[in-house]
Amino acid sequence: QGQLVESGGGLVQPGGSLRLSCAASGFTFSRAAMSWYRQVTGKEREWVALITNDGTIRNYAAFVKGRFTISRDNAKNTAYLQMNSLKSEDTAVYFCNAASYGWDHTYWGQGTQVTVSS
Repeated sequence: QGQLVESGGGLVQPGGSLRLSCAASGFTFSRAAMSWYRQVTGKEREWVALITNDGTIRNYAAFVKGRFTISRDNAKNTAYLQMNSLKSEDTAVYFCNAASYGWDHTYWGQGTQVTVSS
């Protein structure tokens, strides 16, 4: 079945930047919408951003709009989340998700930790 592997997380100072990557395999990547979610321990997982299969539509949660950019490279089967102007409240485990019309389920990655701290 499909697999998603996130990478690029780490420790960054407030105001800094990180770029997360999500490498996909086991399904037709170009047919899937890709999303990023994040989760803080003890709290509900929350949606961050979505990009359609062809990259023509991008949507963002209000708390990241203007700071984060979702993108994808279908030739590389990879989705990205560019995170700028990071705040301490952005600290979370970030997950990518793949979904497509007609699928019985979605795919999730294992998550990558982002810590924003001085």
